Amino acid sequence: MDKLIVALDVDNTTQALSLVKELSGVAGMFKVGSRLFTVAGPQIVKDIVGSGAKVFLDLKFHDIPYQVTSAARHAAQLGVSLVTLHASGGSEMMRRAVEAVAEVTERERTPRPAVLAVSVLTSMDAHTLAQIGVNSSPEESVLRLVKLAEQAGVDGAVASPQEAATIRATVANRNFLIVTPGIRPAGNDPGDQRRVATPAAALAAGADYIVVGRPIIAAADPVAAARQIVAEMTRAASGTAQHG
Repeated sequence: MDKLIVALDVDNTTQALSLVKELSGVAGMFKVGSRLFTVAGPQIVKDIVGSGAKVFLDLKFHDIPYQVTSAARHAAQLGVSLVTLHASGGSEMMRRAVEAVAEVTERERTPRPAVLAVSVLTSMDAHTLAQIGVNSSPEESVLRLVKLAEQAGVDGAVASPQEAATIRATVANRNFLIVTPGIRPAGNDPGDQRRVATPAAALAAGADYIVVGRPIIAAADPVAAARQIVAEMTRAASGTAQHG
């Protein structure tokens, strides 16, 4: 199902490419995050894109505008479909990154990836935010950052499923993408995630994509685990359509 992104949170290229081969008929996209990218570098992205699969490059760029602009430009040239930066980097950083991605893809006549703003990590709760001097609730913090991102021209946001409905109701752009990590099928261990939801709940809240890692890649049968999640998503989508 196109809405399922499988997180390739593994430590080597062989395992990553094996998962892509196994799951390419089930997942709509594959996430390459800092863990795999640090081990395998840009080549892993090229290999996955070259296989015909789509890549969500989740490196959460957060630096001065000059650095993030260059990084975003290079990410676009890798042929990824989604790329992330931190909304907390500010409006200038986000705006310049969006402009750089548009400029390079227009010049090279290649598909433009969607630029997504990371709001508040799903491992963070009110206590964690308070530790770094943020006294607003996770939801308040997410909405503030998402509004800033929308004003900067960003295509969408990464946020927990618990904030998806509020984001959907708040943003003016009807095409604003919402990508939700922290997805755990019913009965799964949440691990270090704090703000989680089931695949069905995330879609019902307005998510466009859900990101699932450990419940799939650590399963005895990753394909069966992915198919079970897709089945749940399909039932949820069907129910939404019937009640819409």
